[in-house]
Amino acid sequence: MFFRGQTIGKYKILASLGSGGFGAVYLAEDTWIDKKVAIKVPHRQNVDFGELLQEPRLLASLNHPNIVSIITAEKIENTFFIVMEYVQGETLETVIARDGALDLRRALDLTCQICNGVDYAHAQGVIHRDLRPANVLVSDASMVKVADFGTSRFLELAAQGTTVIGSPPYMAPEQFQGKAVFASDIYSLGVSMYQMLTGLLPYNTPLPKDIDKLVRGELVTPPHMRNARIPRAVSAVVMRAMAPNIPDRYQRAGDLLEALLAARKRGTGVRPSGVERAASGSGPGDELSDLQSRLKARETPQPRFCWHCRKPLHARSDRCPFCGEAQ
Repeated sequence: MFFRGQTIGKYKILASLGSGGFGAVYLAEDTWIDKKVAIKVPHRQNVDFGELLQEPRLLASLNHPNIVSIITAEKIENTFFIVMEYVQGETLETVIARDGALDLRRALDLTCQICNGVDYAHAQGVIHRDLRPANVLVSDASMVKVADFGTSRFLELAAQGTTVIGSPPYMAPEQFQGKAVFASDIYSLGVSMYQMLTGLLPYNTPLPKDIDKLVRGELVTPPHMRNARIPRAVSAVVMRAMAPNIPDRYQRAGDLLEALLAARKRGTGVRPSGVERAASGSGPGDELSDLQSRLKARETPQPRFCWHCRKPLHARSDRCPFCGEAQ
């Protein structure tokens, strides 16, 4: 839709970054402030975007170091597009395709960062609906940025509710009936974890005749049976995240994060940073706080959020004023 060197308003197109089911993405320069941005142009342009602006407005309010920021939405020369933060790096899908099964420490580190972003978005009432490695960006500094929050909802509205939203290999059973809930994102994250740990999807794209098997949980082989290096405790966390029945899953990404940290502590063979303090009597809250601090320290500026309730903290706070948890 755009071409290299083209100028749209104040944005100069520098390169194409790719195209997917929702739209095309371009690297551009904001010529007013000399800053690189990513521009996403939806394929569907023949709809009433006035109503659809509600979603970009909501997403623009998300402020978390593990979520790609939406800067604005514009309509210039009858073309609607969304302007987003540009992340220098590659998608998690590219990482897995190149490296196969990831080192356990790296897989858990990336998963914890994804959990951070997803849990924050859920607390703001935003469901991703299409969480998968292709929508997770890994910066050159190994900082995770979850992309495309809500754009699947944008597409759903554009299709006037007639399209099932998501990518079938990563979709929870209820999504095949068009019923996405917060726990649907947890299922998708479980599939992504499975892929990081084994280099493989847990099953091929389900056919219509396979949906009943998916609902009964008959399509999934535990990840430790496909990669003997995966500790059973971690494998069990992945399987619970992928539980076909919603009540059997983790209900919050924060719960999944805490389960992963507990699995590491029980003997995964991966020593998390701060383990010496944990061994000397520090509680799991201290271990989680240490990991959160390490992840957030990779990016400046460094907005701080409580590990427990996800509410914002003062830069020098050592205890959350909302829930009282030590940070």
